[in-house]
Amino acid sequence: MPETKRYTQDEVVAIVNEIMIDEFEVDEDKLRADAKVGEELGLDSLDGVDMVVAIEKAFSMRIGEEEARSIRTLGDVYQRVLERLGQMERAVL
Repeated sequence: MPETKRYTQDEVVAIVNEIMIDEFEVDEDKLRADAKVGEELGLDSLDGVDMVVAIEKAFSMRIGEEEARSIRTLGDVYQRVLERLGQMERAVL
């Protein structure tokens, strides 16, 4: 069985932020853990689905539908990725 790549918290944040900038044209200065994905970052529900798919591809992982629906802030995104990767029980952001 191939070994899963290990990511640091900083690497996860950087990759997610890069996706937000490149795929959704979010201004870098808006990328804060407490930024609301819809209201502050401007993603609608379809963008939210696309964001989850892009993150799943980037990290070769799956985010469950219920988990995806619970994402409200960018910090939630970071935390879900870290949890799904099994890197941390709770991310400290």
